Amino acid sequence: METMEHTVEAATNDGDMVVVVTEPVNAPEGGGDWPTVLYFIDAPGLRPATRDSMARLASNGYRVVTPDLHHRIGRLLFKEPKDMGAPGARDEVMGWIGAMTDGQIQHDGAVALEAAGVSNETPYVAIGFCLGTRAVYRAIEQNPERVLAGACFHPSFMADDNPDSPHLSAGELTRPMYLGIGEADKVQSIAMHQRFLDAVAPLDHVEVMTFPGVDHGFTWPGYPGYDETAAETSWTKSLEMFAAAFS
Repeated sequence: METMEHTVEAATNDGDMVVVVTEPVNAPEGGGDWPTVLYFIDAPGLRPATRDSMARLASNGYRVVTPDLHHRIGRLLFKEPKDMGAPGARDEVMGWIGAMTDGQIQHDGAVALEAAGVSNETPYVAIGFCLGTRAVYRAIEQNPERVLAGACFHPSFMADDNPDSPHLSAGELTRPMYLGIGEADKVQSIAMHQRFLDAVAPLDHVEVMTFPGVDHGFTWPGYPGYDETAAETSWTKSLEMFAAAFS
């Protein structure tokens, strides 16, 4: 399905933000809007590979709404793997991450949906990569009546020692969720998520898949950590879950 991309300017409580909307070129048969996916980016920002994955989602019949979460630092910031070897690059990206809280990310998501023309009553699903997976969880946790399902690729920050850590409420999750994790993830190991994984283990509507020998960032073709099996399995599982959520 052919897709198109356009940007919308939105005003947040921390300044202006770009919202990227990716959707099929043609309207659905019978009119109306395509079902919505709220897309939470990973730390390297909204780069070409991110846009490719947004188009992949849209080609399956979705309107994909992606807020530029790094807007507090700059406009549409991103880094490619080749950039990360530069002096100070990793510290810079960690600064991008540190510039936003859970609450600010959820605010950005809500603003993005509104800017994209998604009404406050319209249900949606969410997808996140790395740090974006925690945002997916928070969205479901805070608004389960509206967020129908969530997909998490190579998750990060799903368990910590703070009193609001996701793992402490994960056992109460009421919506379907998929998590795909590489067993050789050197950025956010399975051990770092174990408290979260233990909390959701009894839930039939949460599926966790681990991939032997697979590192962090397995989603992105052409990148050092790319793994086709892990990526394609996770895409298939997520798309099936989303289709069922809107059926």
